[in-house]
Amino acid sequence: MNKKSGILTYDIEKVLVEEKDIIKRIKDLGRQITEDYAGKDLLMVSLLKGSVIFLSDLVRSIDLPLEFAFLTITNYSRGTKPLIRPKVGERSLDDIEGRDVILVEDILDTGNTIAYAQQWIARKNPASFETAVFCSKKKQRSSEIREPKYVGFTVPDRFVVGYGLDYAEKYRNLPLVGILRDVQ
Repeated sequence: MNKKSGILTYDIEKVLVEEKDIIKRIKDLGRQITEDYAGKDLLMVSLLKGSVIFLSDLVRSIDLPLEFAFLTITNYSRGTKPLIRPKVGERSLDDIEGRDVILVEDILDTGNTIAYAQQWIARKNPASFETAVFCSKKKQRSSEIREPKYVGFTVPDRFVVGYGLDYAEKYRNLPLVGILRDVQ
């Protein structure tokens, strides 16, 4: 049994990204976004629920005035197998036409969720549009997806949890990213 930052992680087969590395990488992404969006009307659109922790830390590392909003797109039913077509849930977005938008997502896996969200946002005519993902899996994806400009970490094609990433709504609160034991 491992103990990490006061949270028992006995269900973690292997730790992929430590908390200290997450903190450093998010600060680096924040500096890059600050440079890229200086003088622009920045709107961060977070895909709920997984990206909330990433969004919270990322926006605090960006030294610019900005707004954020939320979009719910579900790609998993209570398990590890992705749905064939994502489901759109509640939206809390005002008009984004003419705004500089960064879509924020927890993980790029099959690409279904991000592709759907990218298409949805693109139809709203933003002035500019990029994507930031906390983790990206090493795998072949559909050509429909615009690859993210901002990537926190690349992880293997295994089921990972922690730092917003979940299994059946659990493990989001881990301050690290790890491979979940006995789920493959």
